[in-house]
Amino acid sequence: MASQGITILGGGNTAFSVAANLQMAGAAVTLCEIPSFAHMVEPILESRQIDLDGVAGQGTATLECVTTDFSVGLSENELNLLIIPAYGHRAFAEACAPYLSSGQVVVLMPGTLGSLEFARILHEAGAPPDIVLAETDTAPYVCRKMTPTLAHIWGVVGGMGLGVYPGSESERVRQLVDRWFPGVQLYDHVVACGLAAMNPVVHPAGVLLNAGRIEYSEGDFYFYKEGITPGVCQLIEQVDAERLAVAAALGVSLIPVDEAFHAAGFGPRGTLLETIHGSEMLTQLRAPGALDTRWLTEDVPYGLAAWSALGQQYDVACPTMDSLVDSISTLLGRDFRAERRTLADLGIEGLAREQLESYLATGHGD
Repeated sequence: MASQGITILGGGNTAFSVAANLQMAGAAVTLCEIPSFAHMVEPILESRQIDLDGVAGQGTATLECVTTDFSVGLSENELNLLIIPAYGHRAFAEACAPYLSSGQVVVLMPGTLGSLEFARILHEAGAPPDIVLAETDTAPYVCRKMTPTLAHIWGVVGGMGLGVYPGSESERVRQLVDRWFPGVQLYDHVVACGLAAMNPVVHPAGVLLNAGRIEYSEGDFYFYKEGITPGVCQLIEQVDAERLAVAAALGVSLIPVDEAFHAAGFGPRGTLLETIHGSEMLTQLRAPGALDTRWLTEDVPYGLAAWSALGQQYDVACPTMDSLVDSISTLLGRDFRAERRTLADLGIEGLAREQLESYLATGHGD
């Protein structure tokens, strides 16, 4: 497999930004989008060029390959980065399953427990058993597509967290990822990493408490600078306390949201409010233009609702998370409990803590 090659799976904001930045940094990048979303890469299909500006660098990257053919996209590279919303993980896993080879690595950026669902789908599809799955706790950049061919990076996240499945492959995968995203830190396992994601902690509470302003202004305000206030922080911190309790029940010690934002380089050390309002990255971001945003449709069913289910399995109540799931389901007229990523989806339903730890470390059940 080509040591300098990387496949980026996806065609959205962060996928474009990562593809362009890594190509300019010396990687031979293949960008592979699922056929049903071919329109995302159509503007660069012939030129293979993405313009990049912002703090990570400026210029035009000419990628090695842009394709919707997974037999091509997955044919060479050891390292494959899946950079899409969580609700697309299943479709990409099913598309990847026939073409992944022994020893290849797929990293979900971020994963929010999705690496386990991906692993289950590969297993059920009869893929080689030594494919390694991993996930990060956050996306590597704060970025957006400004046009169909231009990506802008406002900030680079420092020290991303990484969980690897099976855990026995952690150091190999850390070295692969750290080459392109320096400072990667390993979690105990992928569940610890999935519980360390910050978007579900901040987004649902923040959007719900700013719902009227979002609808009235169609997102015409700075979400973190204007929408995150002391009262909003109180709700976020209660969600965070429940997240930390779920992790503790699994024997995992995670840092609270204010420390996590500072550690990722989002802002200065301080209270959550001080860190957010002192962030040059976050304070530049506008609010979503409508309530039907992935900050809810992704972070509620694949974050809060899944975390609450994990807590229930290990005897940790999550009443604040549950109330947000119910309130936001009502707000959008959807049933996010029914839509959530279940523990059966993850392949860990009914596992005692010791069984879970063994499964995460080895990739094998009893």
